[in-house]
Amino acid sequence: MSGPLSGVRVVEFEAIGPGPFCGMLLSDLGADVIRIDGPRSRSGGGAKDVTGRGRRSISLDLKDPKDVETCLKLLEKADALIEGYRPGVLEKLGLGPDVVLARNPRLVYGRMTGWGQFGPLAKAAGHDLNYIALTGALWATGRQGQPPAPPLNLIGDYGGGALYLAFGLLAGVIHARATGEGQVIDAAMTDGAASLTSMFWGMRASGIWQDERDANMLDGGAHFYDCYETSDGKWVSIGSIEPQFYALLLQKAEITDPAFLNQFDKANWPALSDKIAAIFKTRTRDEWCALMEGTDVCFAPVLDWQEAATHPHNVARQTFVEIDGVTQPAPAPRFSKTPGAIRGVAPKPGQHGEAILAEWGITS
Repeated sequence: MSGPLSGVRVVEFEAIGPGPFCGMLLSDLGADVIRIDGPRSRSGGGAKDVTGRGRRSISLDLKDPKDVETCLKLLEKADALIEGYRPGVLEKLGLGPDVVLARNPRLVYGRMTGWGQFGPLAKAAGHDLNYIALTGALWATGRQGQPPAPPLNLIGDYGGGALYLAFGLLAGVIHARATGEGQVIDAAMTDGAASLTSMFWGMRASGIWQDERDANMLDGGAHFYDCYETSDGKWVSIGSIEPQFYALLLQKAEITDPAFLNQFDKANWPALSDKIAAIFKTRTRDEWCALMEGTDVCFAPVLDWQEAATHPHNVARQTFVEIDGVTQPAPAPRFSKTPGAIRGVAPKPGQHGEAILAEWGITS
């Protein structure tokens, strides 16, 4: 295997959403990720299961003491564990942190849930939208007078959950290799989503961020940081924050109205947004791309999924790849000496059980 995580062994308990995404990230960068699937696994495997790519699978019935013991033997040889059950589930199965860390004191035991391992809501059901609602992140999305806009499940599940768990696991592995001590990582999506909003808490404290939506520089309140419809019904994005970039925007859009000269006067932002919206409706998206794309205006067309995969910049960087006929994002980030790689499509449940046990030196 190649990648900066080559030699790192990870055991991942079957889950949906952010758990598999975290496993995918580690696998893409070279970790040997073994997924434990139950006898009634919902994973179908194959190329269309993009976040299930790059790992191997063993099928274990964790209600069977013999299979629990096999699982423990795997964990004895692992560097890290990924699990996303409600608090207490693995303890009931005999696979809680106390038991597992007694067998492997160097293991980094990664637990990812929406609400965290403790707190009044810890054992309640929930989904991404609920978790980001509790942190203030959801409140800040959308337009004033409109309902908060669900921003896909990028902030809670993937940003606040999977990425923070991957970050925590790798920090834990570094610590374990230096000290011989493993530990438990409590990766709550509420904690991670809250952490992602850190800059805005600083801006609030400084008095430069208002709590009402659509009234700030980065939430659509500013005329120079927003999305605008073009004459063909498509959209472009403008992020001309710095004065020199803003001046270039005015030049490229042929804006001579003196009202635009006082860029940071918030009182004028609503009126200027209406004016610049009318200007962008005078040309097609492609015409605006010809004028602004690749310049310092801070401009990009708003692309749909298919357009994103075929945009020349993404093609040049091979940002998207095709595996068995399925287009998907390539591994990220990029490493100059130890590049990551996709290690095959998602496995069928239990597909590699015998090979895994033999390779890891386990008899069952």
